[in-house]
Formats: sequence, C-alpha cells, structure tokens
Amino acid sequence: MIRILHTADWHLGQTFFGYDRAEEHKAFLDWLAEEIRQNEIDALVIAGDVVDVSNPSAASQRIYYEFIYRVTAENPKLQIVIVAGNHDSAARLEAPLPLLQAMRTEVRGVVRKLEGGEIDYDHLTIELKNREGEVEVLCMAVPFLRQGDYPVVETEGNPYMEGVRELYARLLQTNQAILAVGHLQATGSEIAEKDYSERTVIGGLECVSPDTFSEKIAYTALGHIHKAQRVSGRENVRYAGSPIPMSFAEKHYHHGVVMVILDEGCAVDIRRIECPQSIPLISVPGGEAASPEKIIEILRDLPEVDGEAPYLEVKVLLEEPEPMLRQEIEEALAGKKYRLARIVSAYRQEERVEKEVDGWKKGLQEMSPLQIAQSAFEKVYQAEMPADLTDLFQEAYISATRKEEEEGE
Repeated sequence: MIRILHTADWHLGQTFFGYDRAEEHKAFLDWLAEEIRQNEIDALVIAGDVVDVSNPSAASQRIYYEFIYRVTAENPKLQIVIVAGNHDSAARLEAPLPLLQAMRTEVRGVVRKLEGGEIDYDHLTIELKNREGEVEVLCMAVPFLRQGDYPVVETEGNPYMEGVRELYARLLQTNQAILAVGHLQATGSEIAEKDYSERTVIGGLECVSPDTFSEKIAYTALGHIHKAQRVSGRENVRYAGSPIPMSFAEKHYHHGVVMVILDEGCAVDIRRIECPQSIPLISVPGGEAASPEKIIEILRDLPEVDGEAPYLEVKVLLEEPEPMLRQEIEEALAGKKYRLARIVSAYRQEERVEKEVDGWKKGLQEMSPLQIAQSAFEKVYQAEMPADLTDLFQEAYISATRKEEEEGE
C-alpha cells in the first residue's frame, strides 16, 4: 500500500493586484507539511506551475526549496515528484536535480531525447516505493508538453491531442501499477465562465481527450486547471486545483489537495482535503454592479474584520467615467481593514453594443499586464511568447511600476 498526496498550481511568487502573497503561500505550505505528517504520506506529487513566472524571484525560490528540505527532513521516507507546468521554466526547475535527488525529490521539466531523436521514456518513469521499500507503483511524470516534446503522429485530426495520447500510450507499456501525472487541459474540464485569467493561462493550447488516460492507470494526477474536479466524471482522473484563488472568479472554488491510497495496483481510496483560506476574497456588491451612491453606502457599512484583511473587489455601474471614483471609495474604506484590490467599472450601454464588448472589457480587467501581452503575442504569431521575451517584459513592467511609485512619493 502507498499513500500519495496530489497537489498542483501553487504559483509561488504571484502578486494579487499588487499585493504580495508570500504569507498566503507559506501558510498553505505549513498546512501541507502537517497533512503529510499526520496522514503518513509516502509520495507527494506536484503537477506543475510551482511558480508563477519562468524567472521567479529569489524569495519565491527560497520558499520552494525550504519546503522541500523541511518535509523530506521531517518525513524520512517521503518521496516527491514534481513536473513543470507552462508557467515554470522547465530547465530552471530541473537544474538542481542532483541536489534534490539527495532529498528523494525527482523533477521532470525537460522531455529529453536520445541520440536518434527518440524520446527518453525511461527518464519520464519514476519508481515510487511503499514503506517497506518495495516498488509499489510506476509514476509517468510528464511535464507540460510543447511542440516537439511528443511523438509525431500522422493524423487528419488534432496532431497535439494524438501526439500526447501516443506519448502516454508508449509510457504505459508495462505490467506495473501506474500513476500518471500531466499538466494540460482535458476535454470536458470545467472552468468558471468569467475566469479570464485562467483562460489566458491556457492560451491556445489544444485540449486532450480524457481517454488519453487508459483504464489501466490507477490514478491520473493533473494540473493546469485551477478548479478541483474529476475529469468526465472519472473518479481516478482529477485536477487537484490551486491551493489559493488566483482571481476573484475563483473565490468560491474549494481549494485543497487530493489524497490517494493505492493497494495492489488499484486506487482503494480517493479523497479531497480542503485547505483553510488565509485571506478571504470579497466582492461588493455580491451580485451585479451597482451605482456609485449605493457602493459608497455598502462600503461604509462593511463590518469590522477579525484576522487578516480580505481582498476587496468593487463593481460600479456608471453612466460616464468618474475621475474621483477611486478617491471616494478609498475615503469610504478609511479606517476599515480591507485590501482594495480592484475597481471594476461597468457602463450602461445599448444591449447590442454591450454584448460585443462586455466579454473583452471584463477579460482585460481580470488580466495582468503580462497576460495581456502574452495573449496579444499568441493572437499575432500563433505561438507562445518566448521565455526571454516574457522575462524582458516583466523587467520593463517592474521598472516602470517602480518609477511611478517614486514619482508618486
């Protein structure tokens, strides 16, 4: 028997509308470390997007490495398997592998090739042992797949979908019990209708059919979608979801991890473990946008808060732009323990015009400057923005932001 904990989409280093989230991530990792200890977990599987950007800050890397050191020291038999997501730098994540292996941690970021150009399938296969030191399951540790990472399949259908299906099929050629890991979007997976940030993360990536994951696989641990869910109703094919909400559209998600117990090649127990949310997300009003007068009234009546200050989203319905709106909102919140994250301005328009622009406008409000740039790049060039260009944009944005702050002082 082997106990596995499945998690994904940590996005360490993410800032939430300008607010640093390091303390939230530390609180989650403290909770996760305790769950590993209490449940006597044998293997921790992290299905991608460990960090939020491909060139993470020193602080977020420190949080990541301190966690690995801590849990492997506290749990001498714990094994960790990590695959890279689309937000991670595959090479950067895998670079310290020799050091991490000394802490029983395996990382798969790069799909390696043999001399003839064939994929090194052995590198993507990791043995997971039970407490008696016996190999209980083979882990198919597949990172986020980019063009060239999967076999070329002659097909009239979707070459990405068929290539990914073929890669998993070749990995499956064994009689051992199998745990599959992937960072991808499965057809039928559920995304919140207004979660534009998550749609941008997915970008133009093709979906993968759930039947890619054979019935022979005991459990499939997926990352990439932030909402925890079963895929196509299959109990043993799951997204763990993100541990903390990445946008206001995710505030009602049930965040946590999945614990799986495998015995004799079968998943005998699969259960969700919800993690506590350290900082709540609040929208005012809770429904559709309201007039500025109504908003100010609601904000003045907001109750006092015990504990951490919530993130606050304010949705205002306007007839025309109001330059003093933010100042009025901040004055209404004066002395109250809330973090004003964003103000969403909606305008009264004819129904036809509103239908045309509403989705685009709300989408931009949900997206960070980097996500907007990445989306524009994908639409123009039909490809993902290269990592070096992403890093350059981030540097320019941070520099411009700091200059604005200095001038404001």
